[in-house]
Amino acid sequence: MRLSPLLVLLAVSPLAQSQNIALPARESLSYNIEWRLITAGKARLDWSALPGARGGWEAKLRVESAGLVSKLFKVEDDYSAILNQALCVQSIQLTAHEGSRQRDTRVTFDPRKATYLERDRVKNTTLLAQEIDIPPCVHDVVGGLYFLRTLSLEPGQAVQVPVSDGKRAPMARIEAQQREEVKTPAGTFKTLRYELFFFNNVLYHRPGHLYIWVSDDARKLPVQIRVRLQFTIGTITLQLEKRE
Repeated sequence: MRLSPLLVLLAVSPLAQSQNIALPARESLSYNIEWRLITAGKARLDWSALPGARGGWEAKLRVESAGLVSKLFKVEDDYSAILNQALCVQSIQLTAHEGSRQRDTRVTFDPRKATYLERDRVKNTTLLAQEIDIPPCVHDVVGGLYFLRTLSLEPGQAVQVPVSDGKRAPMARIEAQQREEVKTPAGTFKTLRYELFFFNNVLYHRPGHLYIWVSDDARKLPVQIRVRLQFTIGTITLQLEKRE
């Protein structure tokens, strides 16, 4: 699945062992996206419990470019994922409008297979259709953020986890690095910084580094996300503006 640099910023996976921390039944997180010291866009992440006996969860992400960035390269991406009660991904849908590209991507996850279909909405053609083998439980790049919030790692600890975008299913390293104080539009937070090793031919081919700062309290809020890519793109930062 091709994700814009803005959407890749929320590529977060669950870790191997979770604590008994209850997730919110419903939540909306709004972020400001900064690139080269200007506001590049906005992101909104909506999380909700699914009704019914089987339960599960739905995660939705809306990413929009803004200002000068929108004039240069307009981005309107809508991503949704359905997860089971254990937060294993069951399906993904991405509708992407990125510059002149307009794509629809659907991925379904069975216990051992991921089926991927990507279509060009302008030309009404299939760009890629494939199946890959996967472990019994994998985690997607957006819904897995909530699994991360159930964990309690200390600086210096790291784990390997199975992640998938429907095209690859690698084991990726997640490393808790250090505690830091982070100031955002939503307030100042004491946090724990993680590095997620998804780039450099792990889940994504391009070279880069991905960091996430999670509040060091019972809420485990993802208050800041930063990706450092090659010089032509540079550093992009998401900061929490509002929680509802």
